[in-house]
Amino acid sequence: MIKLFKIVALLEGISLLALFLFAMPMKYVFGDKSYIFPIGMAHGLLFIGYIIMAIMLKFEENWSWKKFGIICIASLLPAGTFYVDWKYLRTQTAN
Repeated sequence: MIKLFKIVALLEGISLLALFLFAMPMKYVFGDKSYIFPIGMAHGLLFIGYIIMAIMLKFEENWSWKKFGIICIASLLPAGTFYVDWKYLRTQTAN
């Protein structure tokens, strides 16, 4: 499950950056709203999946509440999920 969580975390981080660095500038600078919905929808679904998987892994891997909180808060920050992967998930074995 850790391996799948790492993939979802990577995709969630990429989608957040795509939303902030591509879709929003396209909308507000160039007036093209066509990218907001698909990228925003993908990011929303990945975010929900990330949080659900974090909750499941909190109990499966017996994470502390502090670690769980940091992992969840990191999903709100640009590149936060990349930090989580580097700091908290790189030493865990993939099943």
